[in-house]
Amino acid sequence: MTCMELFNNIVMGGNLTKLDGSAVHLVMLGLDAAGKTTVLYRLKFDQYVNTVPTIGFNCEKIKGTVGKVKGISFVIWDVGGQDKVRPLWRSYMRSTDGIVFVVDSADVERMEEAKVELLRTCRAPEAAGVPVLIIANKQDLPGARDAAAVERELCIHELLGHEFFTIPACAVTGEGLEAALEQLYQMVVKQRKCNKVTKKKR
Repeated sequence: MTCMELFNNIVMGGNLTKLDGSAVHLVMLGLDAAGKTTVLYRLKFDQYVNTVPTIGFNCEKIKGTVGKVKGISFVIWDVGGQDKVRPLWRSYMRSTDGIVFVVDSADVERMEEAKVELLRTCRAPEAAGVPVLIIANKQDLPGARDAAAVERELCIHELLGHEFFTIPACAVTGEGLEAALEQLYQMVVKQRKCNKVTKKKR
C-alpha cells in the first residue's frame, strides 16, 4: 500500500488518527512584515496582539481548541524574516514536523522575493519531505491576492517532494487560522504515517 492509499483509507473512513502525546513542532517563516508574529499570538491568545518586528525568534506552545486539533499541542517557532536572519532559517527546520510560510497577500511588489525564499527554503536538505502550509495573510487589505493567485505567483508547483496547501487568512481577525492549523495537522499526520510505511519496507 502506498502512502497516499494509506492516507486515503484513514481519511475516507472518517478516522484521522491523532498523533501520539508528543507535541507537533512547527516553524513559521516568511518575509519581514508578512504577519508571522501576529499569526502566532492570535493563535495563542485568540485575540489581536500588537507586535513589533521580530529580531531572532519567538516560540510559543499552543493547544488546538476546535475540530481535529482539539487538545493537540503545537510548539511553534516564529523566526524573523529580515535579510540577515534568513540564512538561519535552516537551523530551525531541523526535525520540524511542518513549515508554515506566511505571505502578505497585498504586498504585490515583494511576491517575487517571497517566492525566491520559499523555494530556497523547501529545497534545503533540512526541509526534505516536510509538509508546507502557505498562509495567504492580510486578506482584509485592498488588492490582496486570493489563495489561487498567491499559489501562481509563488510557483507552488515547483515544490517537488512536498505536500503543500495554501489557505487565505487574516491574522488581525483570526479568520482562516484555525482551519490553517487543522489543515497542516492533517498533512503532518499523513507524513508521519508515510514515514512509518517507508521504514517498514526497509
